[in-house]
Amino acid sequence: MSGGSLAEAIRGRSEPPRERLVRALILGAALLSVLTTAGIVAVLAGETVGFFREVGFAAFFLDTEWTPLFARARFGIWPLVAGTALTSAIALAVAVPVGVLAAIYLAEFAAPATRRFVKPALELLAGVPTVVYGYFALIFVTPLLQHLVPGLASFNALGAGIVMGLMIMPMVSSLGDDAIRAVPDALREGAMALGADRLTTVLRVVLPAARSGILAASILAVSRAIGETMIVTIAAGQQPRLTADPRVPVETMTAYIVQVSLGDTPAGSLAWRTIFAVAAMLFVSTLAMNLLGQRLARGARRQG
Repeated sequence: MSGGSLAEAIRGRSEPPRERLVRALILGAALLSVLTTAGIVAVLAGETVGFFREVGFAAFFLDTEWTPLFARARFGIWPLVAGTALTSAIALAVAVPVGVLAAIYLAEFAAPATRRFVKPALELLAGVPTVVYGYFALIFVTPLLQHLVPGLASFNALGAGIVMGLMIMPMVSSLGDDAIRAVPDALREGAMALGADRLTTVLRVVLPAARSGILAASILAVSRAIGETMIVTIAAGQQPRLTADPRVPVETMTAYIVQVSLGDTPAGSLAWRTIFAVAAMLFVSTLAMNLLGQRLARGARRQG
């Protein structure tokens, strides 16, 4: 009997019933998450295949108009993708600089008492319901921006993107803080021993060493922004258009799913199946971003 098999046999004989029960519960919880994911994939795949039997890949990926609920139905996904990408890019432009600066302050400059207060306060932003963020964007941020940006519509991508950036900023700051604090102190001490001051050490030594972790935090944050629903549904408008102008109303993939799900679309119809095709596109996008972020995070842990 090999060493591994012998150890497993001994552990099996000596393991108390309570530990076996706990092990079974943990295994059941893990299997439940796997089965839930498999069920989601199965539902999306089944309905998406039914959609493509009626529409076809060319109409979905090559057309530039999205009007599946109109009499003259068009099924080009790119207006929804453009709206999602535009609001997510604005959110990332807000969240990454502010989040990284906050992470630098918390990890390198804040006193312990300040850190104990500021970091939980930042993370509280992640617990605010997104519907509150949506109305904040619509009632406060957009009217404020209309005084600064000419031609800004009442529903627009700019206000929604900025508020989404504020929502995901705690994720960037928290994960970025962990990545910066994981940098070995020997690097800081070596830089200071060579004559670098505190700020130069942070910018030229610590941040490059934490680059993988900060990039992973940014990617995970943008995947959260891609899947955001209520902010864009309330504040961005529901007008699918292929545009890069943040001043006009746009519609994201998540906002369209909400629009159809709350309407009177008959179940089993082609218009009803469009939400599964859009959801499948959204699922693939967020899965790819999460996998990339986790890979970068593993690389950052290995470097640490």
